Amino acid sequence: MLERAAIFALTSNVDMAQKVVDYLGVPLRDCAVRHFKDGEIIVDIPESVRGKNVYVIQSTCNPATEKLMELLIFVDAMKRASAKSITVITPYYGYSRQDRKAKAREPITARLVADMLEVAGIDRIVTVDLHAPQIQGFFSVPADDLSAIPLFGRYLLQTLKNKDIIVVSPDHGGVTRARRLANILQAPIAIIDKRRPKPNVAEIMNIIGDVSGKVAVMIDDITDTAGTLIAGARAVLDNGAEEVFACVSHGLLSYPAKDNLVKSCIKQLIITDTVPLSSENCCEKIKVVSIAPMIAKVIEHIELGKPLSVVYDLFNK
Repeated sequence: MLERAAIFALTSNVDMAQKVVDYLGVPLRDCAVRHFKDGEIIVDIPESVRGKNVYVIQSTCNPATEKLMELLIFVDAMKRASAKSITVITPYYGYSRQDRKAKAREPITARLVADMLEVAGIDRIVTVDLHAPQIQGFFSVPADDLSAIPLFGRYLLQTLKNKDIIVVSPDHGGVTRARRLANILQAPIAIIDKRRPKPNVAEIMNIIGDVSGKVAVMIDDITDTAGTLIAGARAVLDNGAEEVFACVSHGLLSYPAKDNLVKSCIKQLIITDTVPLSSENCCEKIKVVSIAPMIAKVIEHIELGKPLSVVYDLFNK
């Protein structure tokens, strides 16, 4: 059924990629990423990909620039090896937080990365919960933005059964995301009014909505040091919420995120495996739900020419 598909993993998502191929019942193809003494990257592919539909799974997470270069070099290798098509599956699309000029002389790195991938030779990109949906428009090739929200919804419906839930957006920009989760949970929403004086720092101004007596579920796309998430959780509790859960698609969890979470008022942080959870960051408060089944279905549907919208229907059940 997938005889023309060749699925590879670079260095960022090997475990998740193995789950993907296990679901599909196909092998994960051999690929070696090596470095010269000066740090230059070389990618070795020991088998032919001529006429194959190549899928490569690689998040551009920490160290973001190195992972991005691995991906670009791999795509160039596949293009020169006469692959029929090259689909990049980037569960976490790095550099996406710089998606516009918020002030003078700022770069738009989300567009720059899109241009680099297209110049390298990709035919399609699949990603999960882009920081801003309009980043899809930076690509001239097909760009599919999947969402972990159905997975979060399924988990929360089981975990918070019979609880009085309210979904909380950490800012005005996340209202659409919060509304999608709220529709699954059949819950109202609230919004945290905040300002960000500098990166990784947030000041809570107000809570829009009544969280009193409810179990609050905060939903966001990225958490880095978890400082903003924890500040929002504290504000929600101060406004009368009983407890706070948090759902985040991409748990970057840079230092000191683990220490912050352990000491925080957040009861549980639910993340996906778009960014691998390191052993140093594991703790009882973190629950990982895998995006691998969704990625596997997407590959299957692309190969068979089926609509990807059906994938959402499968995971909304």
